[in-house]
Formats: sequence, C-alpha cells, structure tokens
Amino acid sequence: MPQLEEPTPAVLGDMSPEDFRRHGHEIIDWISDYLAHTERYPVLPPTQPGDVRAALPPTAPAHGEDFAAIFSDVKDIIAPSLTHWNHPSFFAYFAITASAPGIFGELLCAAFNVNQMLWRTAPAATELEGVALDWLRQMLGLPDTFDGLIYDTASVSTLHAIAAARENLNLDIRERGMTGRSDSLPQLRVYTSEQAHSSVEKALILLGLGQHALRKIPTDEAFRMDAAELERAIIEDTNAGALPFCVVATVGTTSTTSIDPVPAIADVCERHNLWLHVDAAYAGSAAVIPEMQSILDGCARADSLVTNPHKWLFTPFDCSILYTRRMDVLRQAFSLIPEYLKTDDTQRVMNGMDYGVQLGRRFRSLKLWMVMRYFGQEGLAARLRDHNRLGQLFTSWIKDAPDWELLAPVPFSTICFRFTPRQHDADDDIATAHLDSLNEQLMHAVNSTGAMFISHTRLHDRFALRLTIGHIRTTETHIEQAWQLLRDHAAHLNQADM
Repeated sequence: MPQLEEPTPAVLGDMSPEDFRRHGHEIIDWISDYLAHTERYPVLPPTQPGDVRAALPPTAPAHGEDFAAIFSDVKDIIAPSLTHWNHPSFFAYFAITASAPGIFGELLCAAFNVNQMLWRTAPAATELEGVALDWLRQMLGLPDTFDGLIYDTASVSTLHAIAAARENLNLDIRERGMTGRSDSLPQLRVYTSEQAHSSVEKALILLGLGQHALRKIPTDEAFRMDAAELERAIIEDTNAGALPFCVVATVGTTSTTSIDPVPAIADVCERHNLWLHVDAAYAGSAAVIPEMQSILDGCARADSLVTNPHKWLFTPFDCSILYTRRMDVLRQAFSLIPEYLKTDDTQRVMNGMDYGVQLGRRFRSLKLWMVMRYFGQEGLAARLRDHNRLGQLFTSWIKDAPDWELLAPVPFSTICFRFTPRQHDADDDIATAHLDSLNEQLMHAVNSTGAMFISHTRLHDRFALRLTIGHIRTTETHIEQAWQLLRDHAAHLNQADM
C-alpha cells in the first residue's frame, strides 16, 4: 500500500486566530459604517441581469486567496449590487430590519454552529428557544396554552399548521397517503380569504391536496373575510360531499394589512369542528404594543398562529414562529425517529426534529432573545408606535391631496394609494386602464431614482401603489422625501401625458 505524504501544517486547519481577529474587526467596522450610512447606496441597484456573474471568475480558485481580496470583492461587487432591505427608505413589501443586537445574534449563531435537532445536540439552544417564545407570547398577550416552535418563514409555518390540521382528521393519511387507497377519500377543503397570502395555496400543492382544495372567501369593503360567506361555503361543500377541515384567517393581510374578524371566524370553526390557523406573520408584532393587543382578539381560540419577528420586530431574516395549542398533533404528524437518533431522554425533553420536515435546525432563537433583551417590550412598542404614527401621517397627506386617492384602510403602517389627476377621474374601463398605466410608470420612476423603493398590488382590479413603513432607522424625514419624490414624478408624468 503506497505511503501517503503527510501534508504540512501550513495547508491544513482554519484561518489563524490572529487573522480572524484582525479581519473580524475590519468587518465589524465596515458593517457599523454601512448601517450608519446605508443611504450612500441606492435602495434598488442599477444592476442588470448578469452583471455580478460577469464581474466574478467563472471557476473557483485552485489555491486559497487572501481574505483581504475576498472582502474587497464583497465591498466593490456584491454590496453595490444588492437591493438594500436595511435602507431606511425601503418601503416595499414588508420592511425587515437587521438590528445591531440581532446581527450579533446571527454572528454568535454562526460561531456556535450547532444543529438543534435534538435536545442532546443543543441543550442551551433548545431551552433558550422555549424561553424566547414564552417571552414573546407574553408580550403578544397570548395565553400559556400555546407552545411555540421556530421555522424559517411563514410559508413553512403555515405548511406545518395545515399538515397538523390534516393529521387531526384521523384519516390515516400519514401512513397510507392519499392515493391508491381502497377506500375513497372525500375532497378535503381549506378556506381563506381572497386577500390571503399565496403560501396557503402553495402549502396545499405541497401536501398533495391541490389548488382545487382551496376555497377563497369574499371580503368586505375593508378587505376582511366575510364570516357569513365562510359559513355558507362550508355548509355548501359539506352538502356536496366534501370534507372541510381548516380555515386560515389573517391578521394583517399582505396587500392591505386588513384584519379578518377572527372571533366570528372562530365561532364558525367551532360550530363545524374545523382547525383555525391565524396568519399574523406581519401584524402579530404590533400586539407588542399593549393598547393594540385587541388586533389578536379571538386568536386564543385558534389552533395555531404564525408571526414573524423578522418582519416587524427587528430580528434579522429569517425567524418565523408557529404557536399552537395542539403541539401533540403537530408531533403526531411529523415525528419519525430512526435508531441513530434515539436518546434516553426523549420523555423529558423536546426534540425539535419531531415537529417538522427538517432534521437540522438553526439556533434562530438566539438573535430573537438578544433583540427582546436589548430593546425590551417598551422599547419595541415605542418603535412600532412611531411606525404607525408615520403611517398615519403619510395617510393624511394622501387624503389632503386633491390628485391622490387612498385605496384601503390603514390599520398599521402600510398605505395603499394611487395618483388620480383630475382629468382622468372617469370611472370607465379606458380611464381605469390609463390610471393603472400612469401609476405603474410612477412606481418605476421613483424606484429608478434609487432614493426609495415601493411595491404595488391590485385592489378592486385597480393598480395600487403600496408603501410600508417598518424599518428601525426610518424617520419622518424619509417619508417626507418619499412623498416629495412621488409628487414631483407624478407632476412630470401628468404634464407629459396632457
């Protein structure tokens, strides 16, 4: 057998502690400067598809490079070509903030590099998750009948909630599946509003139920689910031989942040023995404000609820929490323990791998725990109150401007509106199409400046501009600048259109 030459120590091992410390100081200094001056970058970069690939070598280096060169490319190629979600004028979608204590939490999570699949593989991480989720549950005013678990995003949390709801039917789907059975399964049915997030529909695709299993319930003038229509749909489907089993209500819908009437929906679910899941991914955080906890009225009666601290609680992406009163059913749906993962402490501990499709789990609770400790409930609430204040201020400007129109109520800090110059105030199809085109042009015009970034939606089949305030560094100055930019570009487009 040939003798293998032993490699020299210089080519083995990790970066030296001295180099790690030196480069680490440089990175922290750069991040600190970046966070203090994010506005040096355009929110949306002028990058074209393929630019970043073209600026980097097509193959990996054969020999390691100096870290200074690597970090130089991060600063000169990567950072300028990012969409800067940490920019205070990021007003699109739902703003997310990587706050300083949260960034430290991510850094420590990477350094510890634990896999939180079993209590034994990460005792402190497992137990800290329980502590952090208890703290947040108390801040939100939810009862202690709810236990929680951290996933990556609300899409995955909702997927697990609907899977648990299906398991709760006791149809033996876990073992026997949904196809090739000698008995005939009825059409399973899930209900949500026409304003609900697309993740509900994707969950049904992944679970093998299909898009046909979803029934979208009409909404009222404030874009809230109609509970009476929900009950009519459930009765109609039941009489037609379908099997309703789950309703997904929303507190803070994606387009308008409307709040479904959860108490009335819970009444319907209890009458028909349906699992109630509440999507509070965005707006759930607002219940940290004591005087706003009424937004979660009725949620204590839900079987499960999802909220995302990475959306509006200054926790770096990703961190989504599924709370449920039926943790036993969730475990029943997913627990599968091979021999090599069996431990003698199973009866005394919670093993995260038993409650989802993932075996490996990141130490996500650390950053959330550090954010809650650093700001405290009062500090978090004060920042959210100010975002709502800024949202109401921007709303007042829309209402007071003759050529602008508010398109939805503003319960939080997301505003849906459009530019409506008076010469286009007719309500026919041609005028509507023209206004849609004008507002889409306006959105692209302000976004192309790099000074701000807004998104859009469609409400009552009209193109709506959508501005969300939720970044920890956003101030009144930023929304004043956004309003001025919108008006300037609207005036220019309107003049060119006349």
